[in-house]
Amino acid sequence: MLRETFRRDRTDQKERTPMRITVFGAAGNVGSRVVAEAVARGHEVTAVVRDRARFPELHPAATARTGDARNVEDIAELSAGQDLVISATRPAPGSEGDLVTVTKALAAGLAGTGVRVLVVGGAATLTLPGGDGATVVDDPDFPADWRPIAQACTEQLAVWRAESEVDWAYLSPAALLEPGERTGRYRLGADELLVDDRGESAISMEDLAVALLDEAERPRHHRTRFTAAY
Repeated sequence: MLRETFRRDRTDQKERTPMRITVFGAAGNVGSRVVAEAVARGHEVTAVVRDRARFPELHPAATARTGDARNVEDIAELSAGQDLVISATRPAPGSEGDLVTVTKALAAGLAGTGVRVLVVGGAATLTLPGGDGATVVDDPDFPADWRPIAQACTEQLAVWRAESEVDWAYLSPAALLEPGERTGRYRLGADELLVDDRGESAISMEDLAVALLDEAERPRHHRTRFTAAY
């Protein structure tokens, strides 16, 4: 299994080629940090939200647009001429099925365009270390109120794994994903949950954004899932 440790900072910014990036879910907890990281690296970011009333929440250096990631036409319009689309949408409780709708719309809207998509997914389908193939959601202690979104993420990943026309990559975070510090440090893995020496699996939303933008700038994963944790 791939487990590599990375530490990034912004000293190499002059070496980067600016990209045109569209971010769906740009006002969310993860999406807003992805936008901030991309802007800080000098990329041209289109930040997409469904409700224009959320424009004041968006990064001032990003181009604010309204659009619905469940709508194929919106995706096609907002991805035209872009180098990359990032999907960081997260449905509200009770609307978890929207995650699959978004996935199918992204696949349809990007098919044949050559535009790559990076997807911020869930950790539920990662296998447990030494668990004989058991996944995070298989753990009897997995919180019951998290199961609907875990099931939606499972179906989301299955849709992407069946997709062959779009260059996609699916980033599963660590088990614990919370706002925190940007350290620029993380480890990468494939399909197994990454844990530290204490058996804990965590990463800040800020460093998840770092891992995602590193993948955007230096693509290493194509039509596959990867994970990031400390």
